[in-house]
Amino acid sequence: MKHFPENLSQKLAQRIQSNSLRKLTEQSDLVDFSSNDYLGFSTSETIFEETHQLLLEKKINQNGATGSRLLSGNHSTYSLAEDFISKFHNSEASLIFNSGYDANVGFFSSVPQRGDFILYDELIHASIRDGIRLSNAKSFKFQHNDLEDLEEIILKYKSENASIYIVTESIFSMDGDSPQLENLSQLSDKHNCFLVIDEAHSLGVFGENGEGLLQDLNLEQKIFARIMTFGKGLGCHGAVILGSEELKKYLVNFARSFIYTTALSPHSVATILTAYKNLEIQKEEIFKLRENIAHFNQEKQQIGLKQIFVRSKSAIQSAIIPGNENVKTIALKFQEKGFDVKAIISPTVPEGQERLRFCLHSFNSKEEVSSVLQLLASFLF
Repeated sequence: MKHFPENLSQKLAQRIQSNSLRKLTEQSDLVDFSSNDYLGFSTSETIFEETHQLLLEKKINQNGATGSRLLSGNHSTYSLAEDFISKFHNSEASLIFNSGYDANVGFFSSVPQRGDFILYDELIHASIRDGIRLSNAKSFKFQHNDLEDLEEIILKYKSENASIYIVTESIFSMDGDSPQLENLSQLSDKHNCFLVIDEAHSLGVFGENGEGLLQDLNLEQKIFARIMTFGKGLGCHGAVILGSEELKKYLVNFARSFIYTTALSPHSVATILTAYKNLEIQKEEIFKLRENIAHFNQEKQQIGLKQIFVRSKSAIQSAIIPGNENVKTIALKFQEKGFDVKAIISPTVPEGQERLRFCLHSFNSKEEVSSVLQLLASFLF
């Protein structure tokens, strides 16, 4: 029997040659500038204890869901969480998925139909792209955050018989930037399109209680579907699609990544609910995060690094340093100095757009923020 297919070995060899081979690494005790745990909820003892207490109060002591939500897995914590989430996000309905990947694949593979069109930002997340690949609708990309380009494509394919779905992110995962959401909403209304926004990196960061950027801008009622994932600002696991009751009913019946998978455990869903409740009472952490974002932006300008960073007012700050080997070398220097800063290399980002991605958190001190930028300047100049 052959040990491994030759064509797969060649693909691995190409990755090694281009210095782009991905590897699993252990968690470190370095100063965290790499995780998506923006508010530190993943290590919150309060959330851990409150989750345990909730399960005790509800007399829930099972470890697993036992099946899909359509069979035996729709335990009582789901309704508690979805009711709370709907109210929190000012949404008619909500449906929890096992992950952000599952939510995006489930939505885009089932909702847009044959004859419809999906227009997506060219820098959209890989999970959305994979969902689009599974769809029977035709899809076209528009230039990043370019509403003029988007409108040209809309006018080209607009018809009475086809639905047009526009998809983008409120905060882009690699650049940390945002589209002009108010103008995008107006454009969508003008042409009777369905607007779908992924808010994975917005939850816990924007809004009075961390509701996300769309609610911060009072745009939530103009969006056909909002997709929130919990592995970032909430520090746990899973995702939710927010929309109408009719959309929820449709997804329950047709989203294969929802139908054909074992549900999340009661503990996982209870953690989601507890994390959401803590957003309302831990406003200080949201405020600290925003202070650190402002401090980072001020410091990079004073030190003379502004020109290499993508413009961002979010917790994601990316310094463009072309070349896989180059950016990986600088990331290693950071780690040797005690800072966990990760290199984002091609093919994850386009060749020539390799970067250091600094993720800011409420628990980073201002001294740590200043130090990491001063180190960057010393490595580059």
